[in-house]
Amino acid sequence: MKKVNYFSLAALLLFSFSMQAQTKKWSLEECVKYAIDNNISIKNTELDTKTADINKKDAFGNFLPSLNSNANHSWNIGLNQDPTTGLLRNQTTQFSTMGVGVGLDIYKGMQNQNTLRRANLSIIAAKYQLTKMQEDVALNVANAFLQVLFNKENLKVQKEQKANNEKQLARSEELVKAGSVPRGDLLDIKATVAADNQRVINAENALLISKLSLAQLLQLKEFYDFDVTDDTNAKDENNILSQTPLAIYDKAKELRTELKIAKTNLEIAEKNVTIAKGAYQPTLQGFYNINTRISYADTFDFQTGTSRPAEPFGTQFTDNKGQTFGAQLSIPIFNGFSVKNNVERSKVNLEKSKIAMEQEELTLQRNVYTAFTDAKGGLNAYESAISALDARQEAYNYAKERYAVGMMNSFDFNQSQTLYTVAQSEVLRTKYDYIFKIKILEFYFGIPIIKN
Repeated sequence: MKKVNYFSLAALLLFSFSMQAQTKKWSLEECVKYAIDNNISIKNTELDTKTADINKKDAFGNFLPSLNSNANHSWNIGLNQDPTTGLLRNQTTQFSTMGVGVGLDIYKGMQNQNTLRRANLSIIAAKYQLTKMQEDVALNVANAFLQVLFNKENLKVQKEQKANNEKQLARSEELVKAGSVPRGDLLDIKATVAADNQRVINAENALLISKLSLAQLLQLKEFYDFDVTDDTNAKDENNILSQTPLAIYDKAKELRTELKIAKTNLEIAEKNVTIAKGAYQPTLQGFYNINTRISYADTFDFQTGTSRPAEPFGTQFTDNKGQTFGAQLSIPIFNGFSVKNNVERSKVNLEKSKIAMEQEELTLQRNVYTAFTDAKGGLNAYESAISALDARQEAYNYAKERYAVGMMNSFDFNQSQTLYTVAQSEVLRTKYDYIFKIKILEFYFGIPIIKN
């Protein structure tokens, strides 16, 4: 008996955990945060910021001296010059050379300094790009989230309509049997119920596809049990429509990431011009080298007239050391117009960046005024849809009363019912359209999609 109780308790716990996993509903805030942490496009943009950091290390490395070592071992076979007597003779000799060299840029037309400044600007631009990608993903998630809510409510409407028509079908069957209504009315109701079934199936498919789209934005592999909360209301919580389009635009110019990216790119283009002009100036480099040489051939002793074995490796390594150091000045005179062309090319890119900056400002202004107009229009459309729904509901209730007492045929009643359903769907559509347009307007005003 105890074994059975333990088994039942375990089964109950597993079922409870399973139901909790299936009934978890994601809020808009959870969806946006999860997408920012897991979206592929954001991860790819994060790699660009790492690349910018690496480029800064390269720019900083230009200030450091270069240190390189070298080693070489060679065999000379046949007629070659004896390095000690200078005579040519047939012999096989071996030599090893090795050294270490240090180089340092003393002056390079301020190119190294400006390259480092450009690298710092590139890091800022990469961070802005990451912020822009996160904002775009947040907007896309919000849109997909609201689409799921719309499809969920639309499915409820279609199911309620189907349930009402099924009740009407059952009642009509009774009236036909009693001879109160003609059989044609029953056939009309059956056709309506069949159409309702199709609309429910289409609504279910639309809901599944919208959930799949949102799950893909979130990079969720399992989306079959994925669901969202239903607590979104169509209201202007931040009273954004009380602002003027000009006030929203002025705020957007200070905050929008697109303008920050354009400004930073303009500064980078200016640095590129400065770097290119630096190639006109002379460069001064310092260097220091130390090297040694080891020979493995026998040496000739002029005093005794005899040959003797080569000195030990360590002795030659110490005795044959040599050092060189100095400075090298390079003055550009003519390089096939390469420096001039690089400067001109950088100036052209600078002009393009200025134009891009102006274009971003114009685009932002157009987007803000368009978003404000869309939000106003969305509110009016939503309010009109509510008024239309109220009227359609009264008409439907009146038609239902007339149909119940036999004063309206089934065709006219179905027409009234269809118009009522269309009005319900229009309220849902305008509701979520208005919510999203308010989110966009708030976005330009600096109000985030989710509050931290």
